[in-house]
This record gives sequence, structure tokens and C-alpha cells, in this order.
Amino acid sequence: MSKVIISCAITGSIHTPSMSPHLPVTAAEIAQSALEAAEAGAAIVHLHARDPETGKPVHTPEDFEPFLKVIKQGSDVVVNITTGASPYMPVDYRVKPAEVWKPEVASLNMGSMNFGLFPMLKKDRTWKHAWEPEMLEASHDLVFRNSFQDIRYALDTLNATGTRYEFECYDTSHLHNLHYFWTEGLVQAPLFIQTCFGLLGGIGAHPEEVLHMKRTADRLFGDNYRWSVLGAGRSQMQVAAQAAAMGGHVRVGLEDNLWLDRGVLAPSNAAQVIRVRQILEGLGLEIATPDEARDILKLKGGDKVGF
Repeated sequence: MSKVIISCAITGSIHTPSMSPHLPVTAAEIAQSALEAAEAGAAIVHLHARDPETGKPVHTPEDFEPFLKVIKQGSDVVVNITTGASPYMPVDYRVKPAEVWKPEVASLNMGSMNFGLFPMLKKDRTWKHAWEPEMLEASHDLVFRNSFQDIRYALDTLNATGTRYEFECYDTSHLHNLHYFWTEGLVQAPLFIQTCFGLLGGIGAHPEEVLHMKRTADRLFGDNYRWSVLGAGRSQMQVAAQAAAMGGHVRVGLEDNLWLDRGVLAPSNAAQVIRVRQILEGLGLEIATPDEARDILKLKGGDKVGF
């Protein structure tokens, strides 16, 4: 069994500044949090950008530049730039930072889906910015568009850069969509498949659902893929532990879950990396370094990026 890759999703576009004072917002905070996560054991950091004043998701290449260069100077961690960005953004806008900066890895959502963030409105809190509740409320009528045309656009744009993909699959159909693009020769093995559990609109986080996604991927891809999981919210560590015991890689981070324990906010991304590392090592598993992750996923190397 190969070593386990820990990915850490540093800030995302779902959680908002009013939900946790520990959510990285400024470029300096994102860079520092990514470097701390790498020091704690993350081989890959998955990156979004935010407006430094309001914390609202932003997504121009210029928004990424300040923290990309700091992270590269401070660590050999693998950088993964999102093309999911925010479900409110069009695909050409979402792909542009990865097109410009040519990272080793870019995330790629493999299908359209309802994207329900509105349950987070149930918690009584004081909002710092008007955009926060407005964004969550608008998700009652939100379809995160990732059509075959959109996916083909991302692949046509990024394949020439040598960037490989973290294929984000939120339901069984997304695995079948990926299988189509693989059989068409538009993506190459080994496929890095991130099965995502517990977001309203996608598959749930029950252990049987984790097993179902793994069985489906095994049937479709055989030994041509590397499996990783993320669990949203309170399912984060349970899903990680189950998948790791089954031979999978794991993703944690404040993009997916703001908490460390019941009622205890995670003080940092590094704290979640440390927690999942304890689980993995308790199972007798070894943690992959960034260079070992590069070998497992057949990445081009940090010297071939555009930043």
C-alpha cells in the first residue's frame, strides 16, 4: 500500500468570515495557513482567493499571485488551484487562474448539481457583511453548472499546460462523466479522483455511500486511478478514517469543515491536518511527502509551474 496523501483545502468559497475568525481571508493569511498545513503534513494545498476586505470569493489571476509566490518560496508543497471557484461564476472565469499560473494540480468538477448552502442560515449569528446571508439564501435556487461543454473547455484550456487534475465527484454520475472523458482520451491515468460527501445536492456521507462510490470507481477505472475523499462538516474525520482504512487518500481543511471537535472551532488548517494525521498513523499508515505525492500522481514538478 502506498503512502497516504493529505490534501488541505485552505479557505474555499462556501464558508464566510462571520462563521469563524480562523478562516483565512487575506493573501498573507492564506499563505501562512497553507505553509502551516504543509509543515503539519499536507502534501497538497488546495487554494481559493478572497477579497481581503470583505472575505467574498474572488477569482482573477491577480488575486492568486501574492500567496502563490509566498507558498512556493516557503515550501515544496504541491499547489492545487481551484477551477470550481464559486458556483456563481462562469467556467471561463473559473479556469483563468489555473490557465495563467499552470499549477501541478487544478481541481475540476465533473458534473452539474444542486448546491444547497442555505442550511447554514439556521445558526443564529451576527453577520459582518451583507453578502454572506445573501449568498447562502440564493443557493435555494442554485445549480452549479458543469456541463460536458464546460468540462471540455477546462480540459482544452489546461491540458496544454501539463497541469493534472483533482477530479471532484459529488455523485455517482460524476464518476461516469469522468469515465467518458477518459475513454475519449482527454484525460490520462492515473486519475486523481476526489469523491466528495455530505454537501446538500450531492451524495451523503453514510459509510455505505462511501463504499458505493469506491466500488463504482473500481469498476469503471480499475487500477487507473488514485482515490481520495473529503467529508463536509461533521463527517470530515469519519469519512477520512473509513477511506484511509480502505487504501484511500484524504482531504481536510477549513473549506470543507470549520470544526475540530463538537462545539470547538478549528483554530487553523494545520490543526485539522494534525488531527487526520493522528488518525492515519493510528491505523499504521505512513504520510506522503510532497515529492512522494508527485510520484504517486505523476505530476510535472514544482519547477514547471508558472509562479
